[in-house]
Amino acid sequence: MRIGSRTRPQAGFTYIGLLLFVAITGAALAALGQAWTTAVQREKERELEFRGREIAQAIQSYRMASPAQANQPPQYPRSLDDLLVDARQLKPRHHLRRLYPDPLTGKADWVLIPDPANPQAFHGLRSRSEQQLMRRQRPDGTPLLKASEWVFLAQDGAPAAPAQGASAPDGNASGIP
Repeated sequence: MRIGSRTRPQAGFTYIGLLLFVAITGAALAALGQAWTTAVQREKERELEFRGREIAQAIQSYRMASPAQANQPPQYPRSLDDLLVDARQLKPRHHLRRLYPDPLTGKADWVLIPDPANPQAFHGLRSRSEQQLMRRQRPDGTPLLKASEWVFLAQDGAPAAPAQGASAPDGNASGIP
């Protein structure tokens, strides 16, 4: 009887089919992993923009809440902690709910942009990350640089100039619309 000769070719075909299935599944998982990485990067960039704008607005709020003093412009904060608790008046104010970490570095290690009139205070900030962003160019067509060159400045009604040649990815130097 030849029972064994009939089952051997079928066993080889099943093995090849299983290898093909594993290869297709691996390729699909690799594509899914790439899509997931891209989605995470885009979300980090959105979060960077949100957090940078929030802190820039808090800086502006701090500045506008400065007590009126003769012949002195409103003050900028000296540290990020000043935005959390502003104790310059009788009732402390909170311009920022919490100190946001930089989403690209995972730490609250923002680079503070010093105020030209008072280098001990700051009027903006930027990320420490040297990572390239997903956005390749600004709306005006100029190339988009690294995350560390996306600057968020407090505005006082007048358009702000880029700090040290940097600007926000949307072409707005302050990072505020």
